[in-house]
Amino acid sequence: FGSSRPASYVMARSPTMALRPLLALALLGAALGSPEKISGYETTKETVTPGKGEAVVSKGDKVTVHATGVVKETGKKFWSTKDSGQQPFTYQAGVGGVIVGWDQGCLGMKVGEVRKLIIPAKEGYGEKGFPAWGIPAGGTLDFTIEVLKIHNKGEL
Repeated sequence: FGSSRPASYVMARSPTMALRPLLALALLGAALGSPEKISGYETTKETVTPGKGEAVVSKGDKVTVHATGVVKETGKKFWSTKDSGQQPFTYQAGVGGVIVGWDQGCLGMKVGEVRKLIIPAKEGYGEKGFPAWGIPAGGTLDFTIEVLKIHNKGEL
């Protein structure tokens, strides 16, 4: 092609080729997501690992998850289903059986998906906190949740 330079040099210098790694990173970031507020709530959600399949957590579904909760202000873990003696947690989604931020934050997740939820006090344990678990009054919660099974829809 009229150049005495090796093909690798020409490819590396091509604007299109140079942008491919950046495009790949941008697409990966879009797939995993950035923190975004849940519509109508203050809780933010961020996909850490995408899930698989078509089934998603919907209101009324029985869901089994692994979950780890940390008090954002202190960094102290207050609960994890992965700790010794613990087991995955099963609940009914979207019906108020768990704190609001969790209830709304898990809707739309797929089996295998890992999502980070940052839940402000008003959508968590409020101004009273949950002292028995070490959650202070007004504490913000940082949950990492992995969907293991959407009963009657699919499992990991």
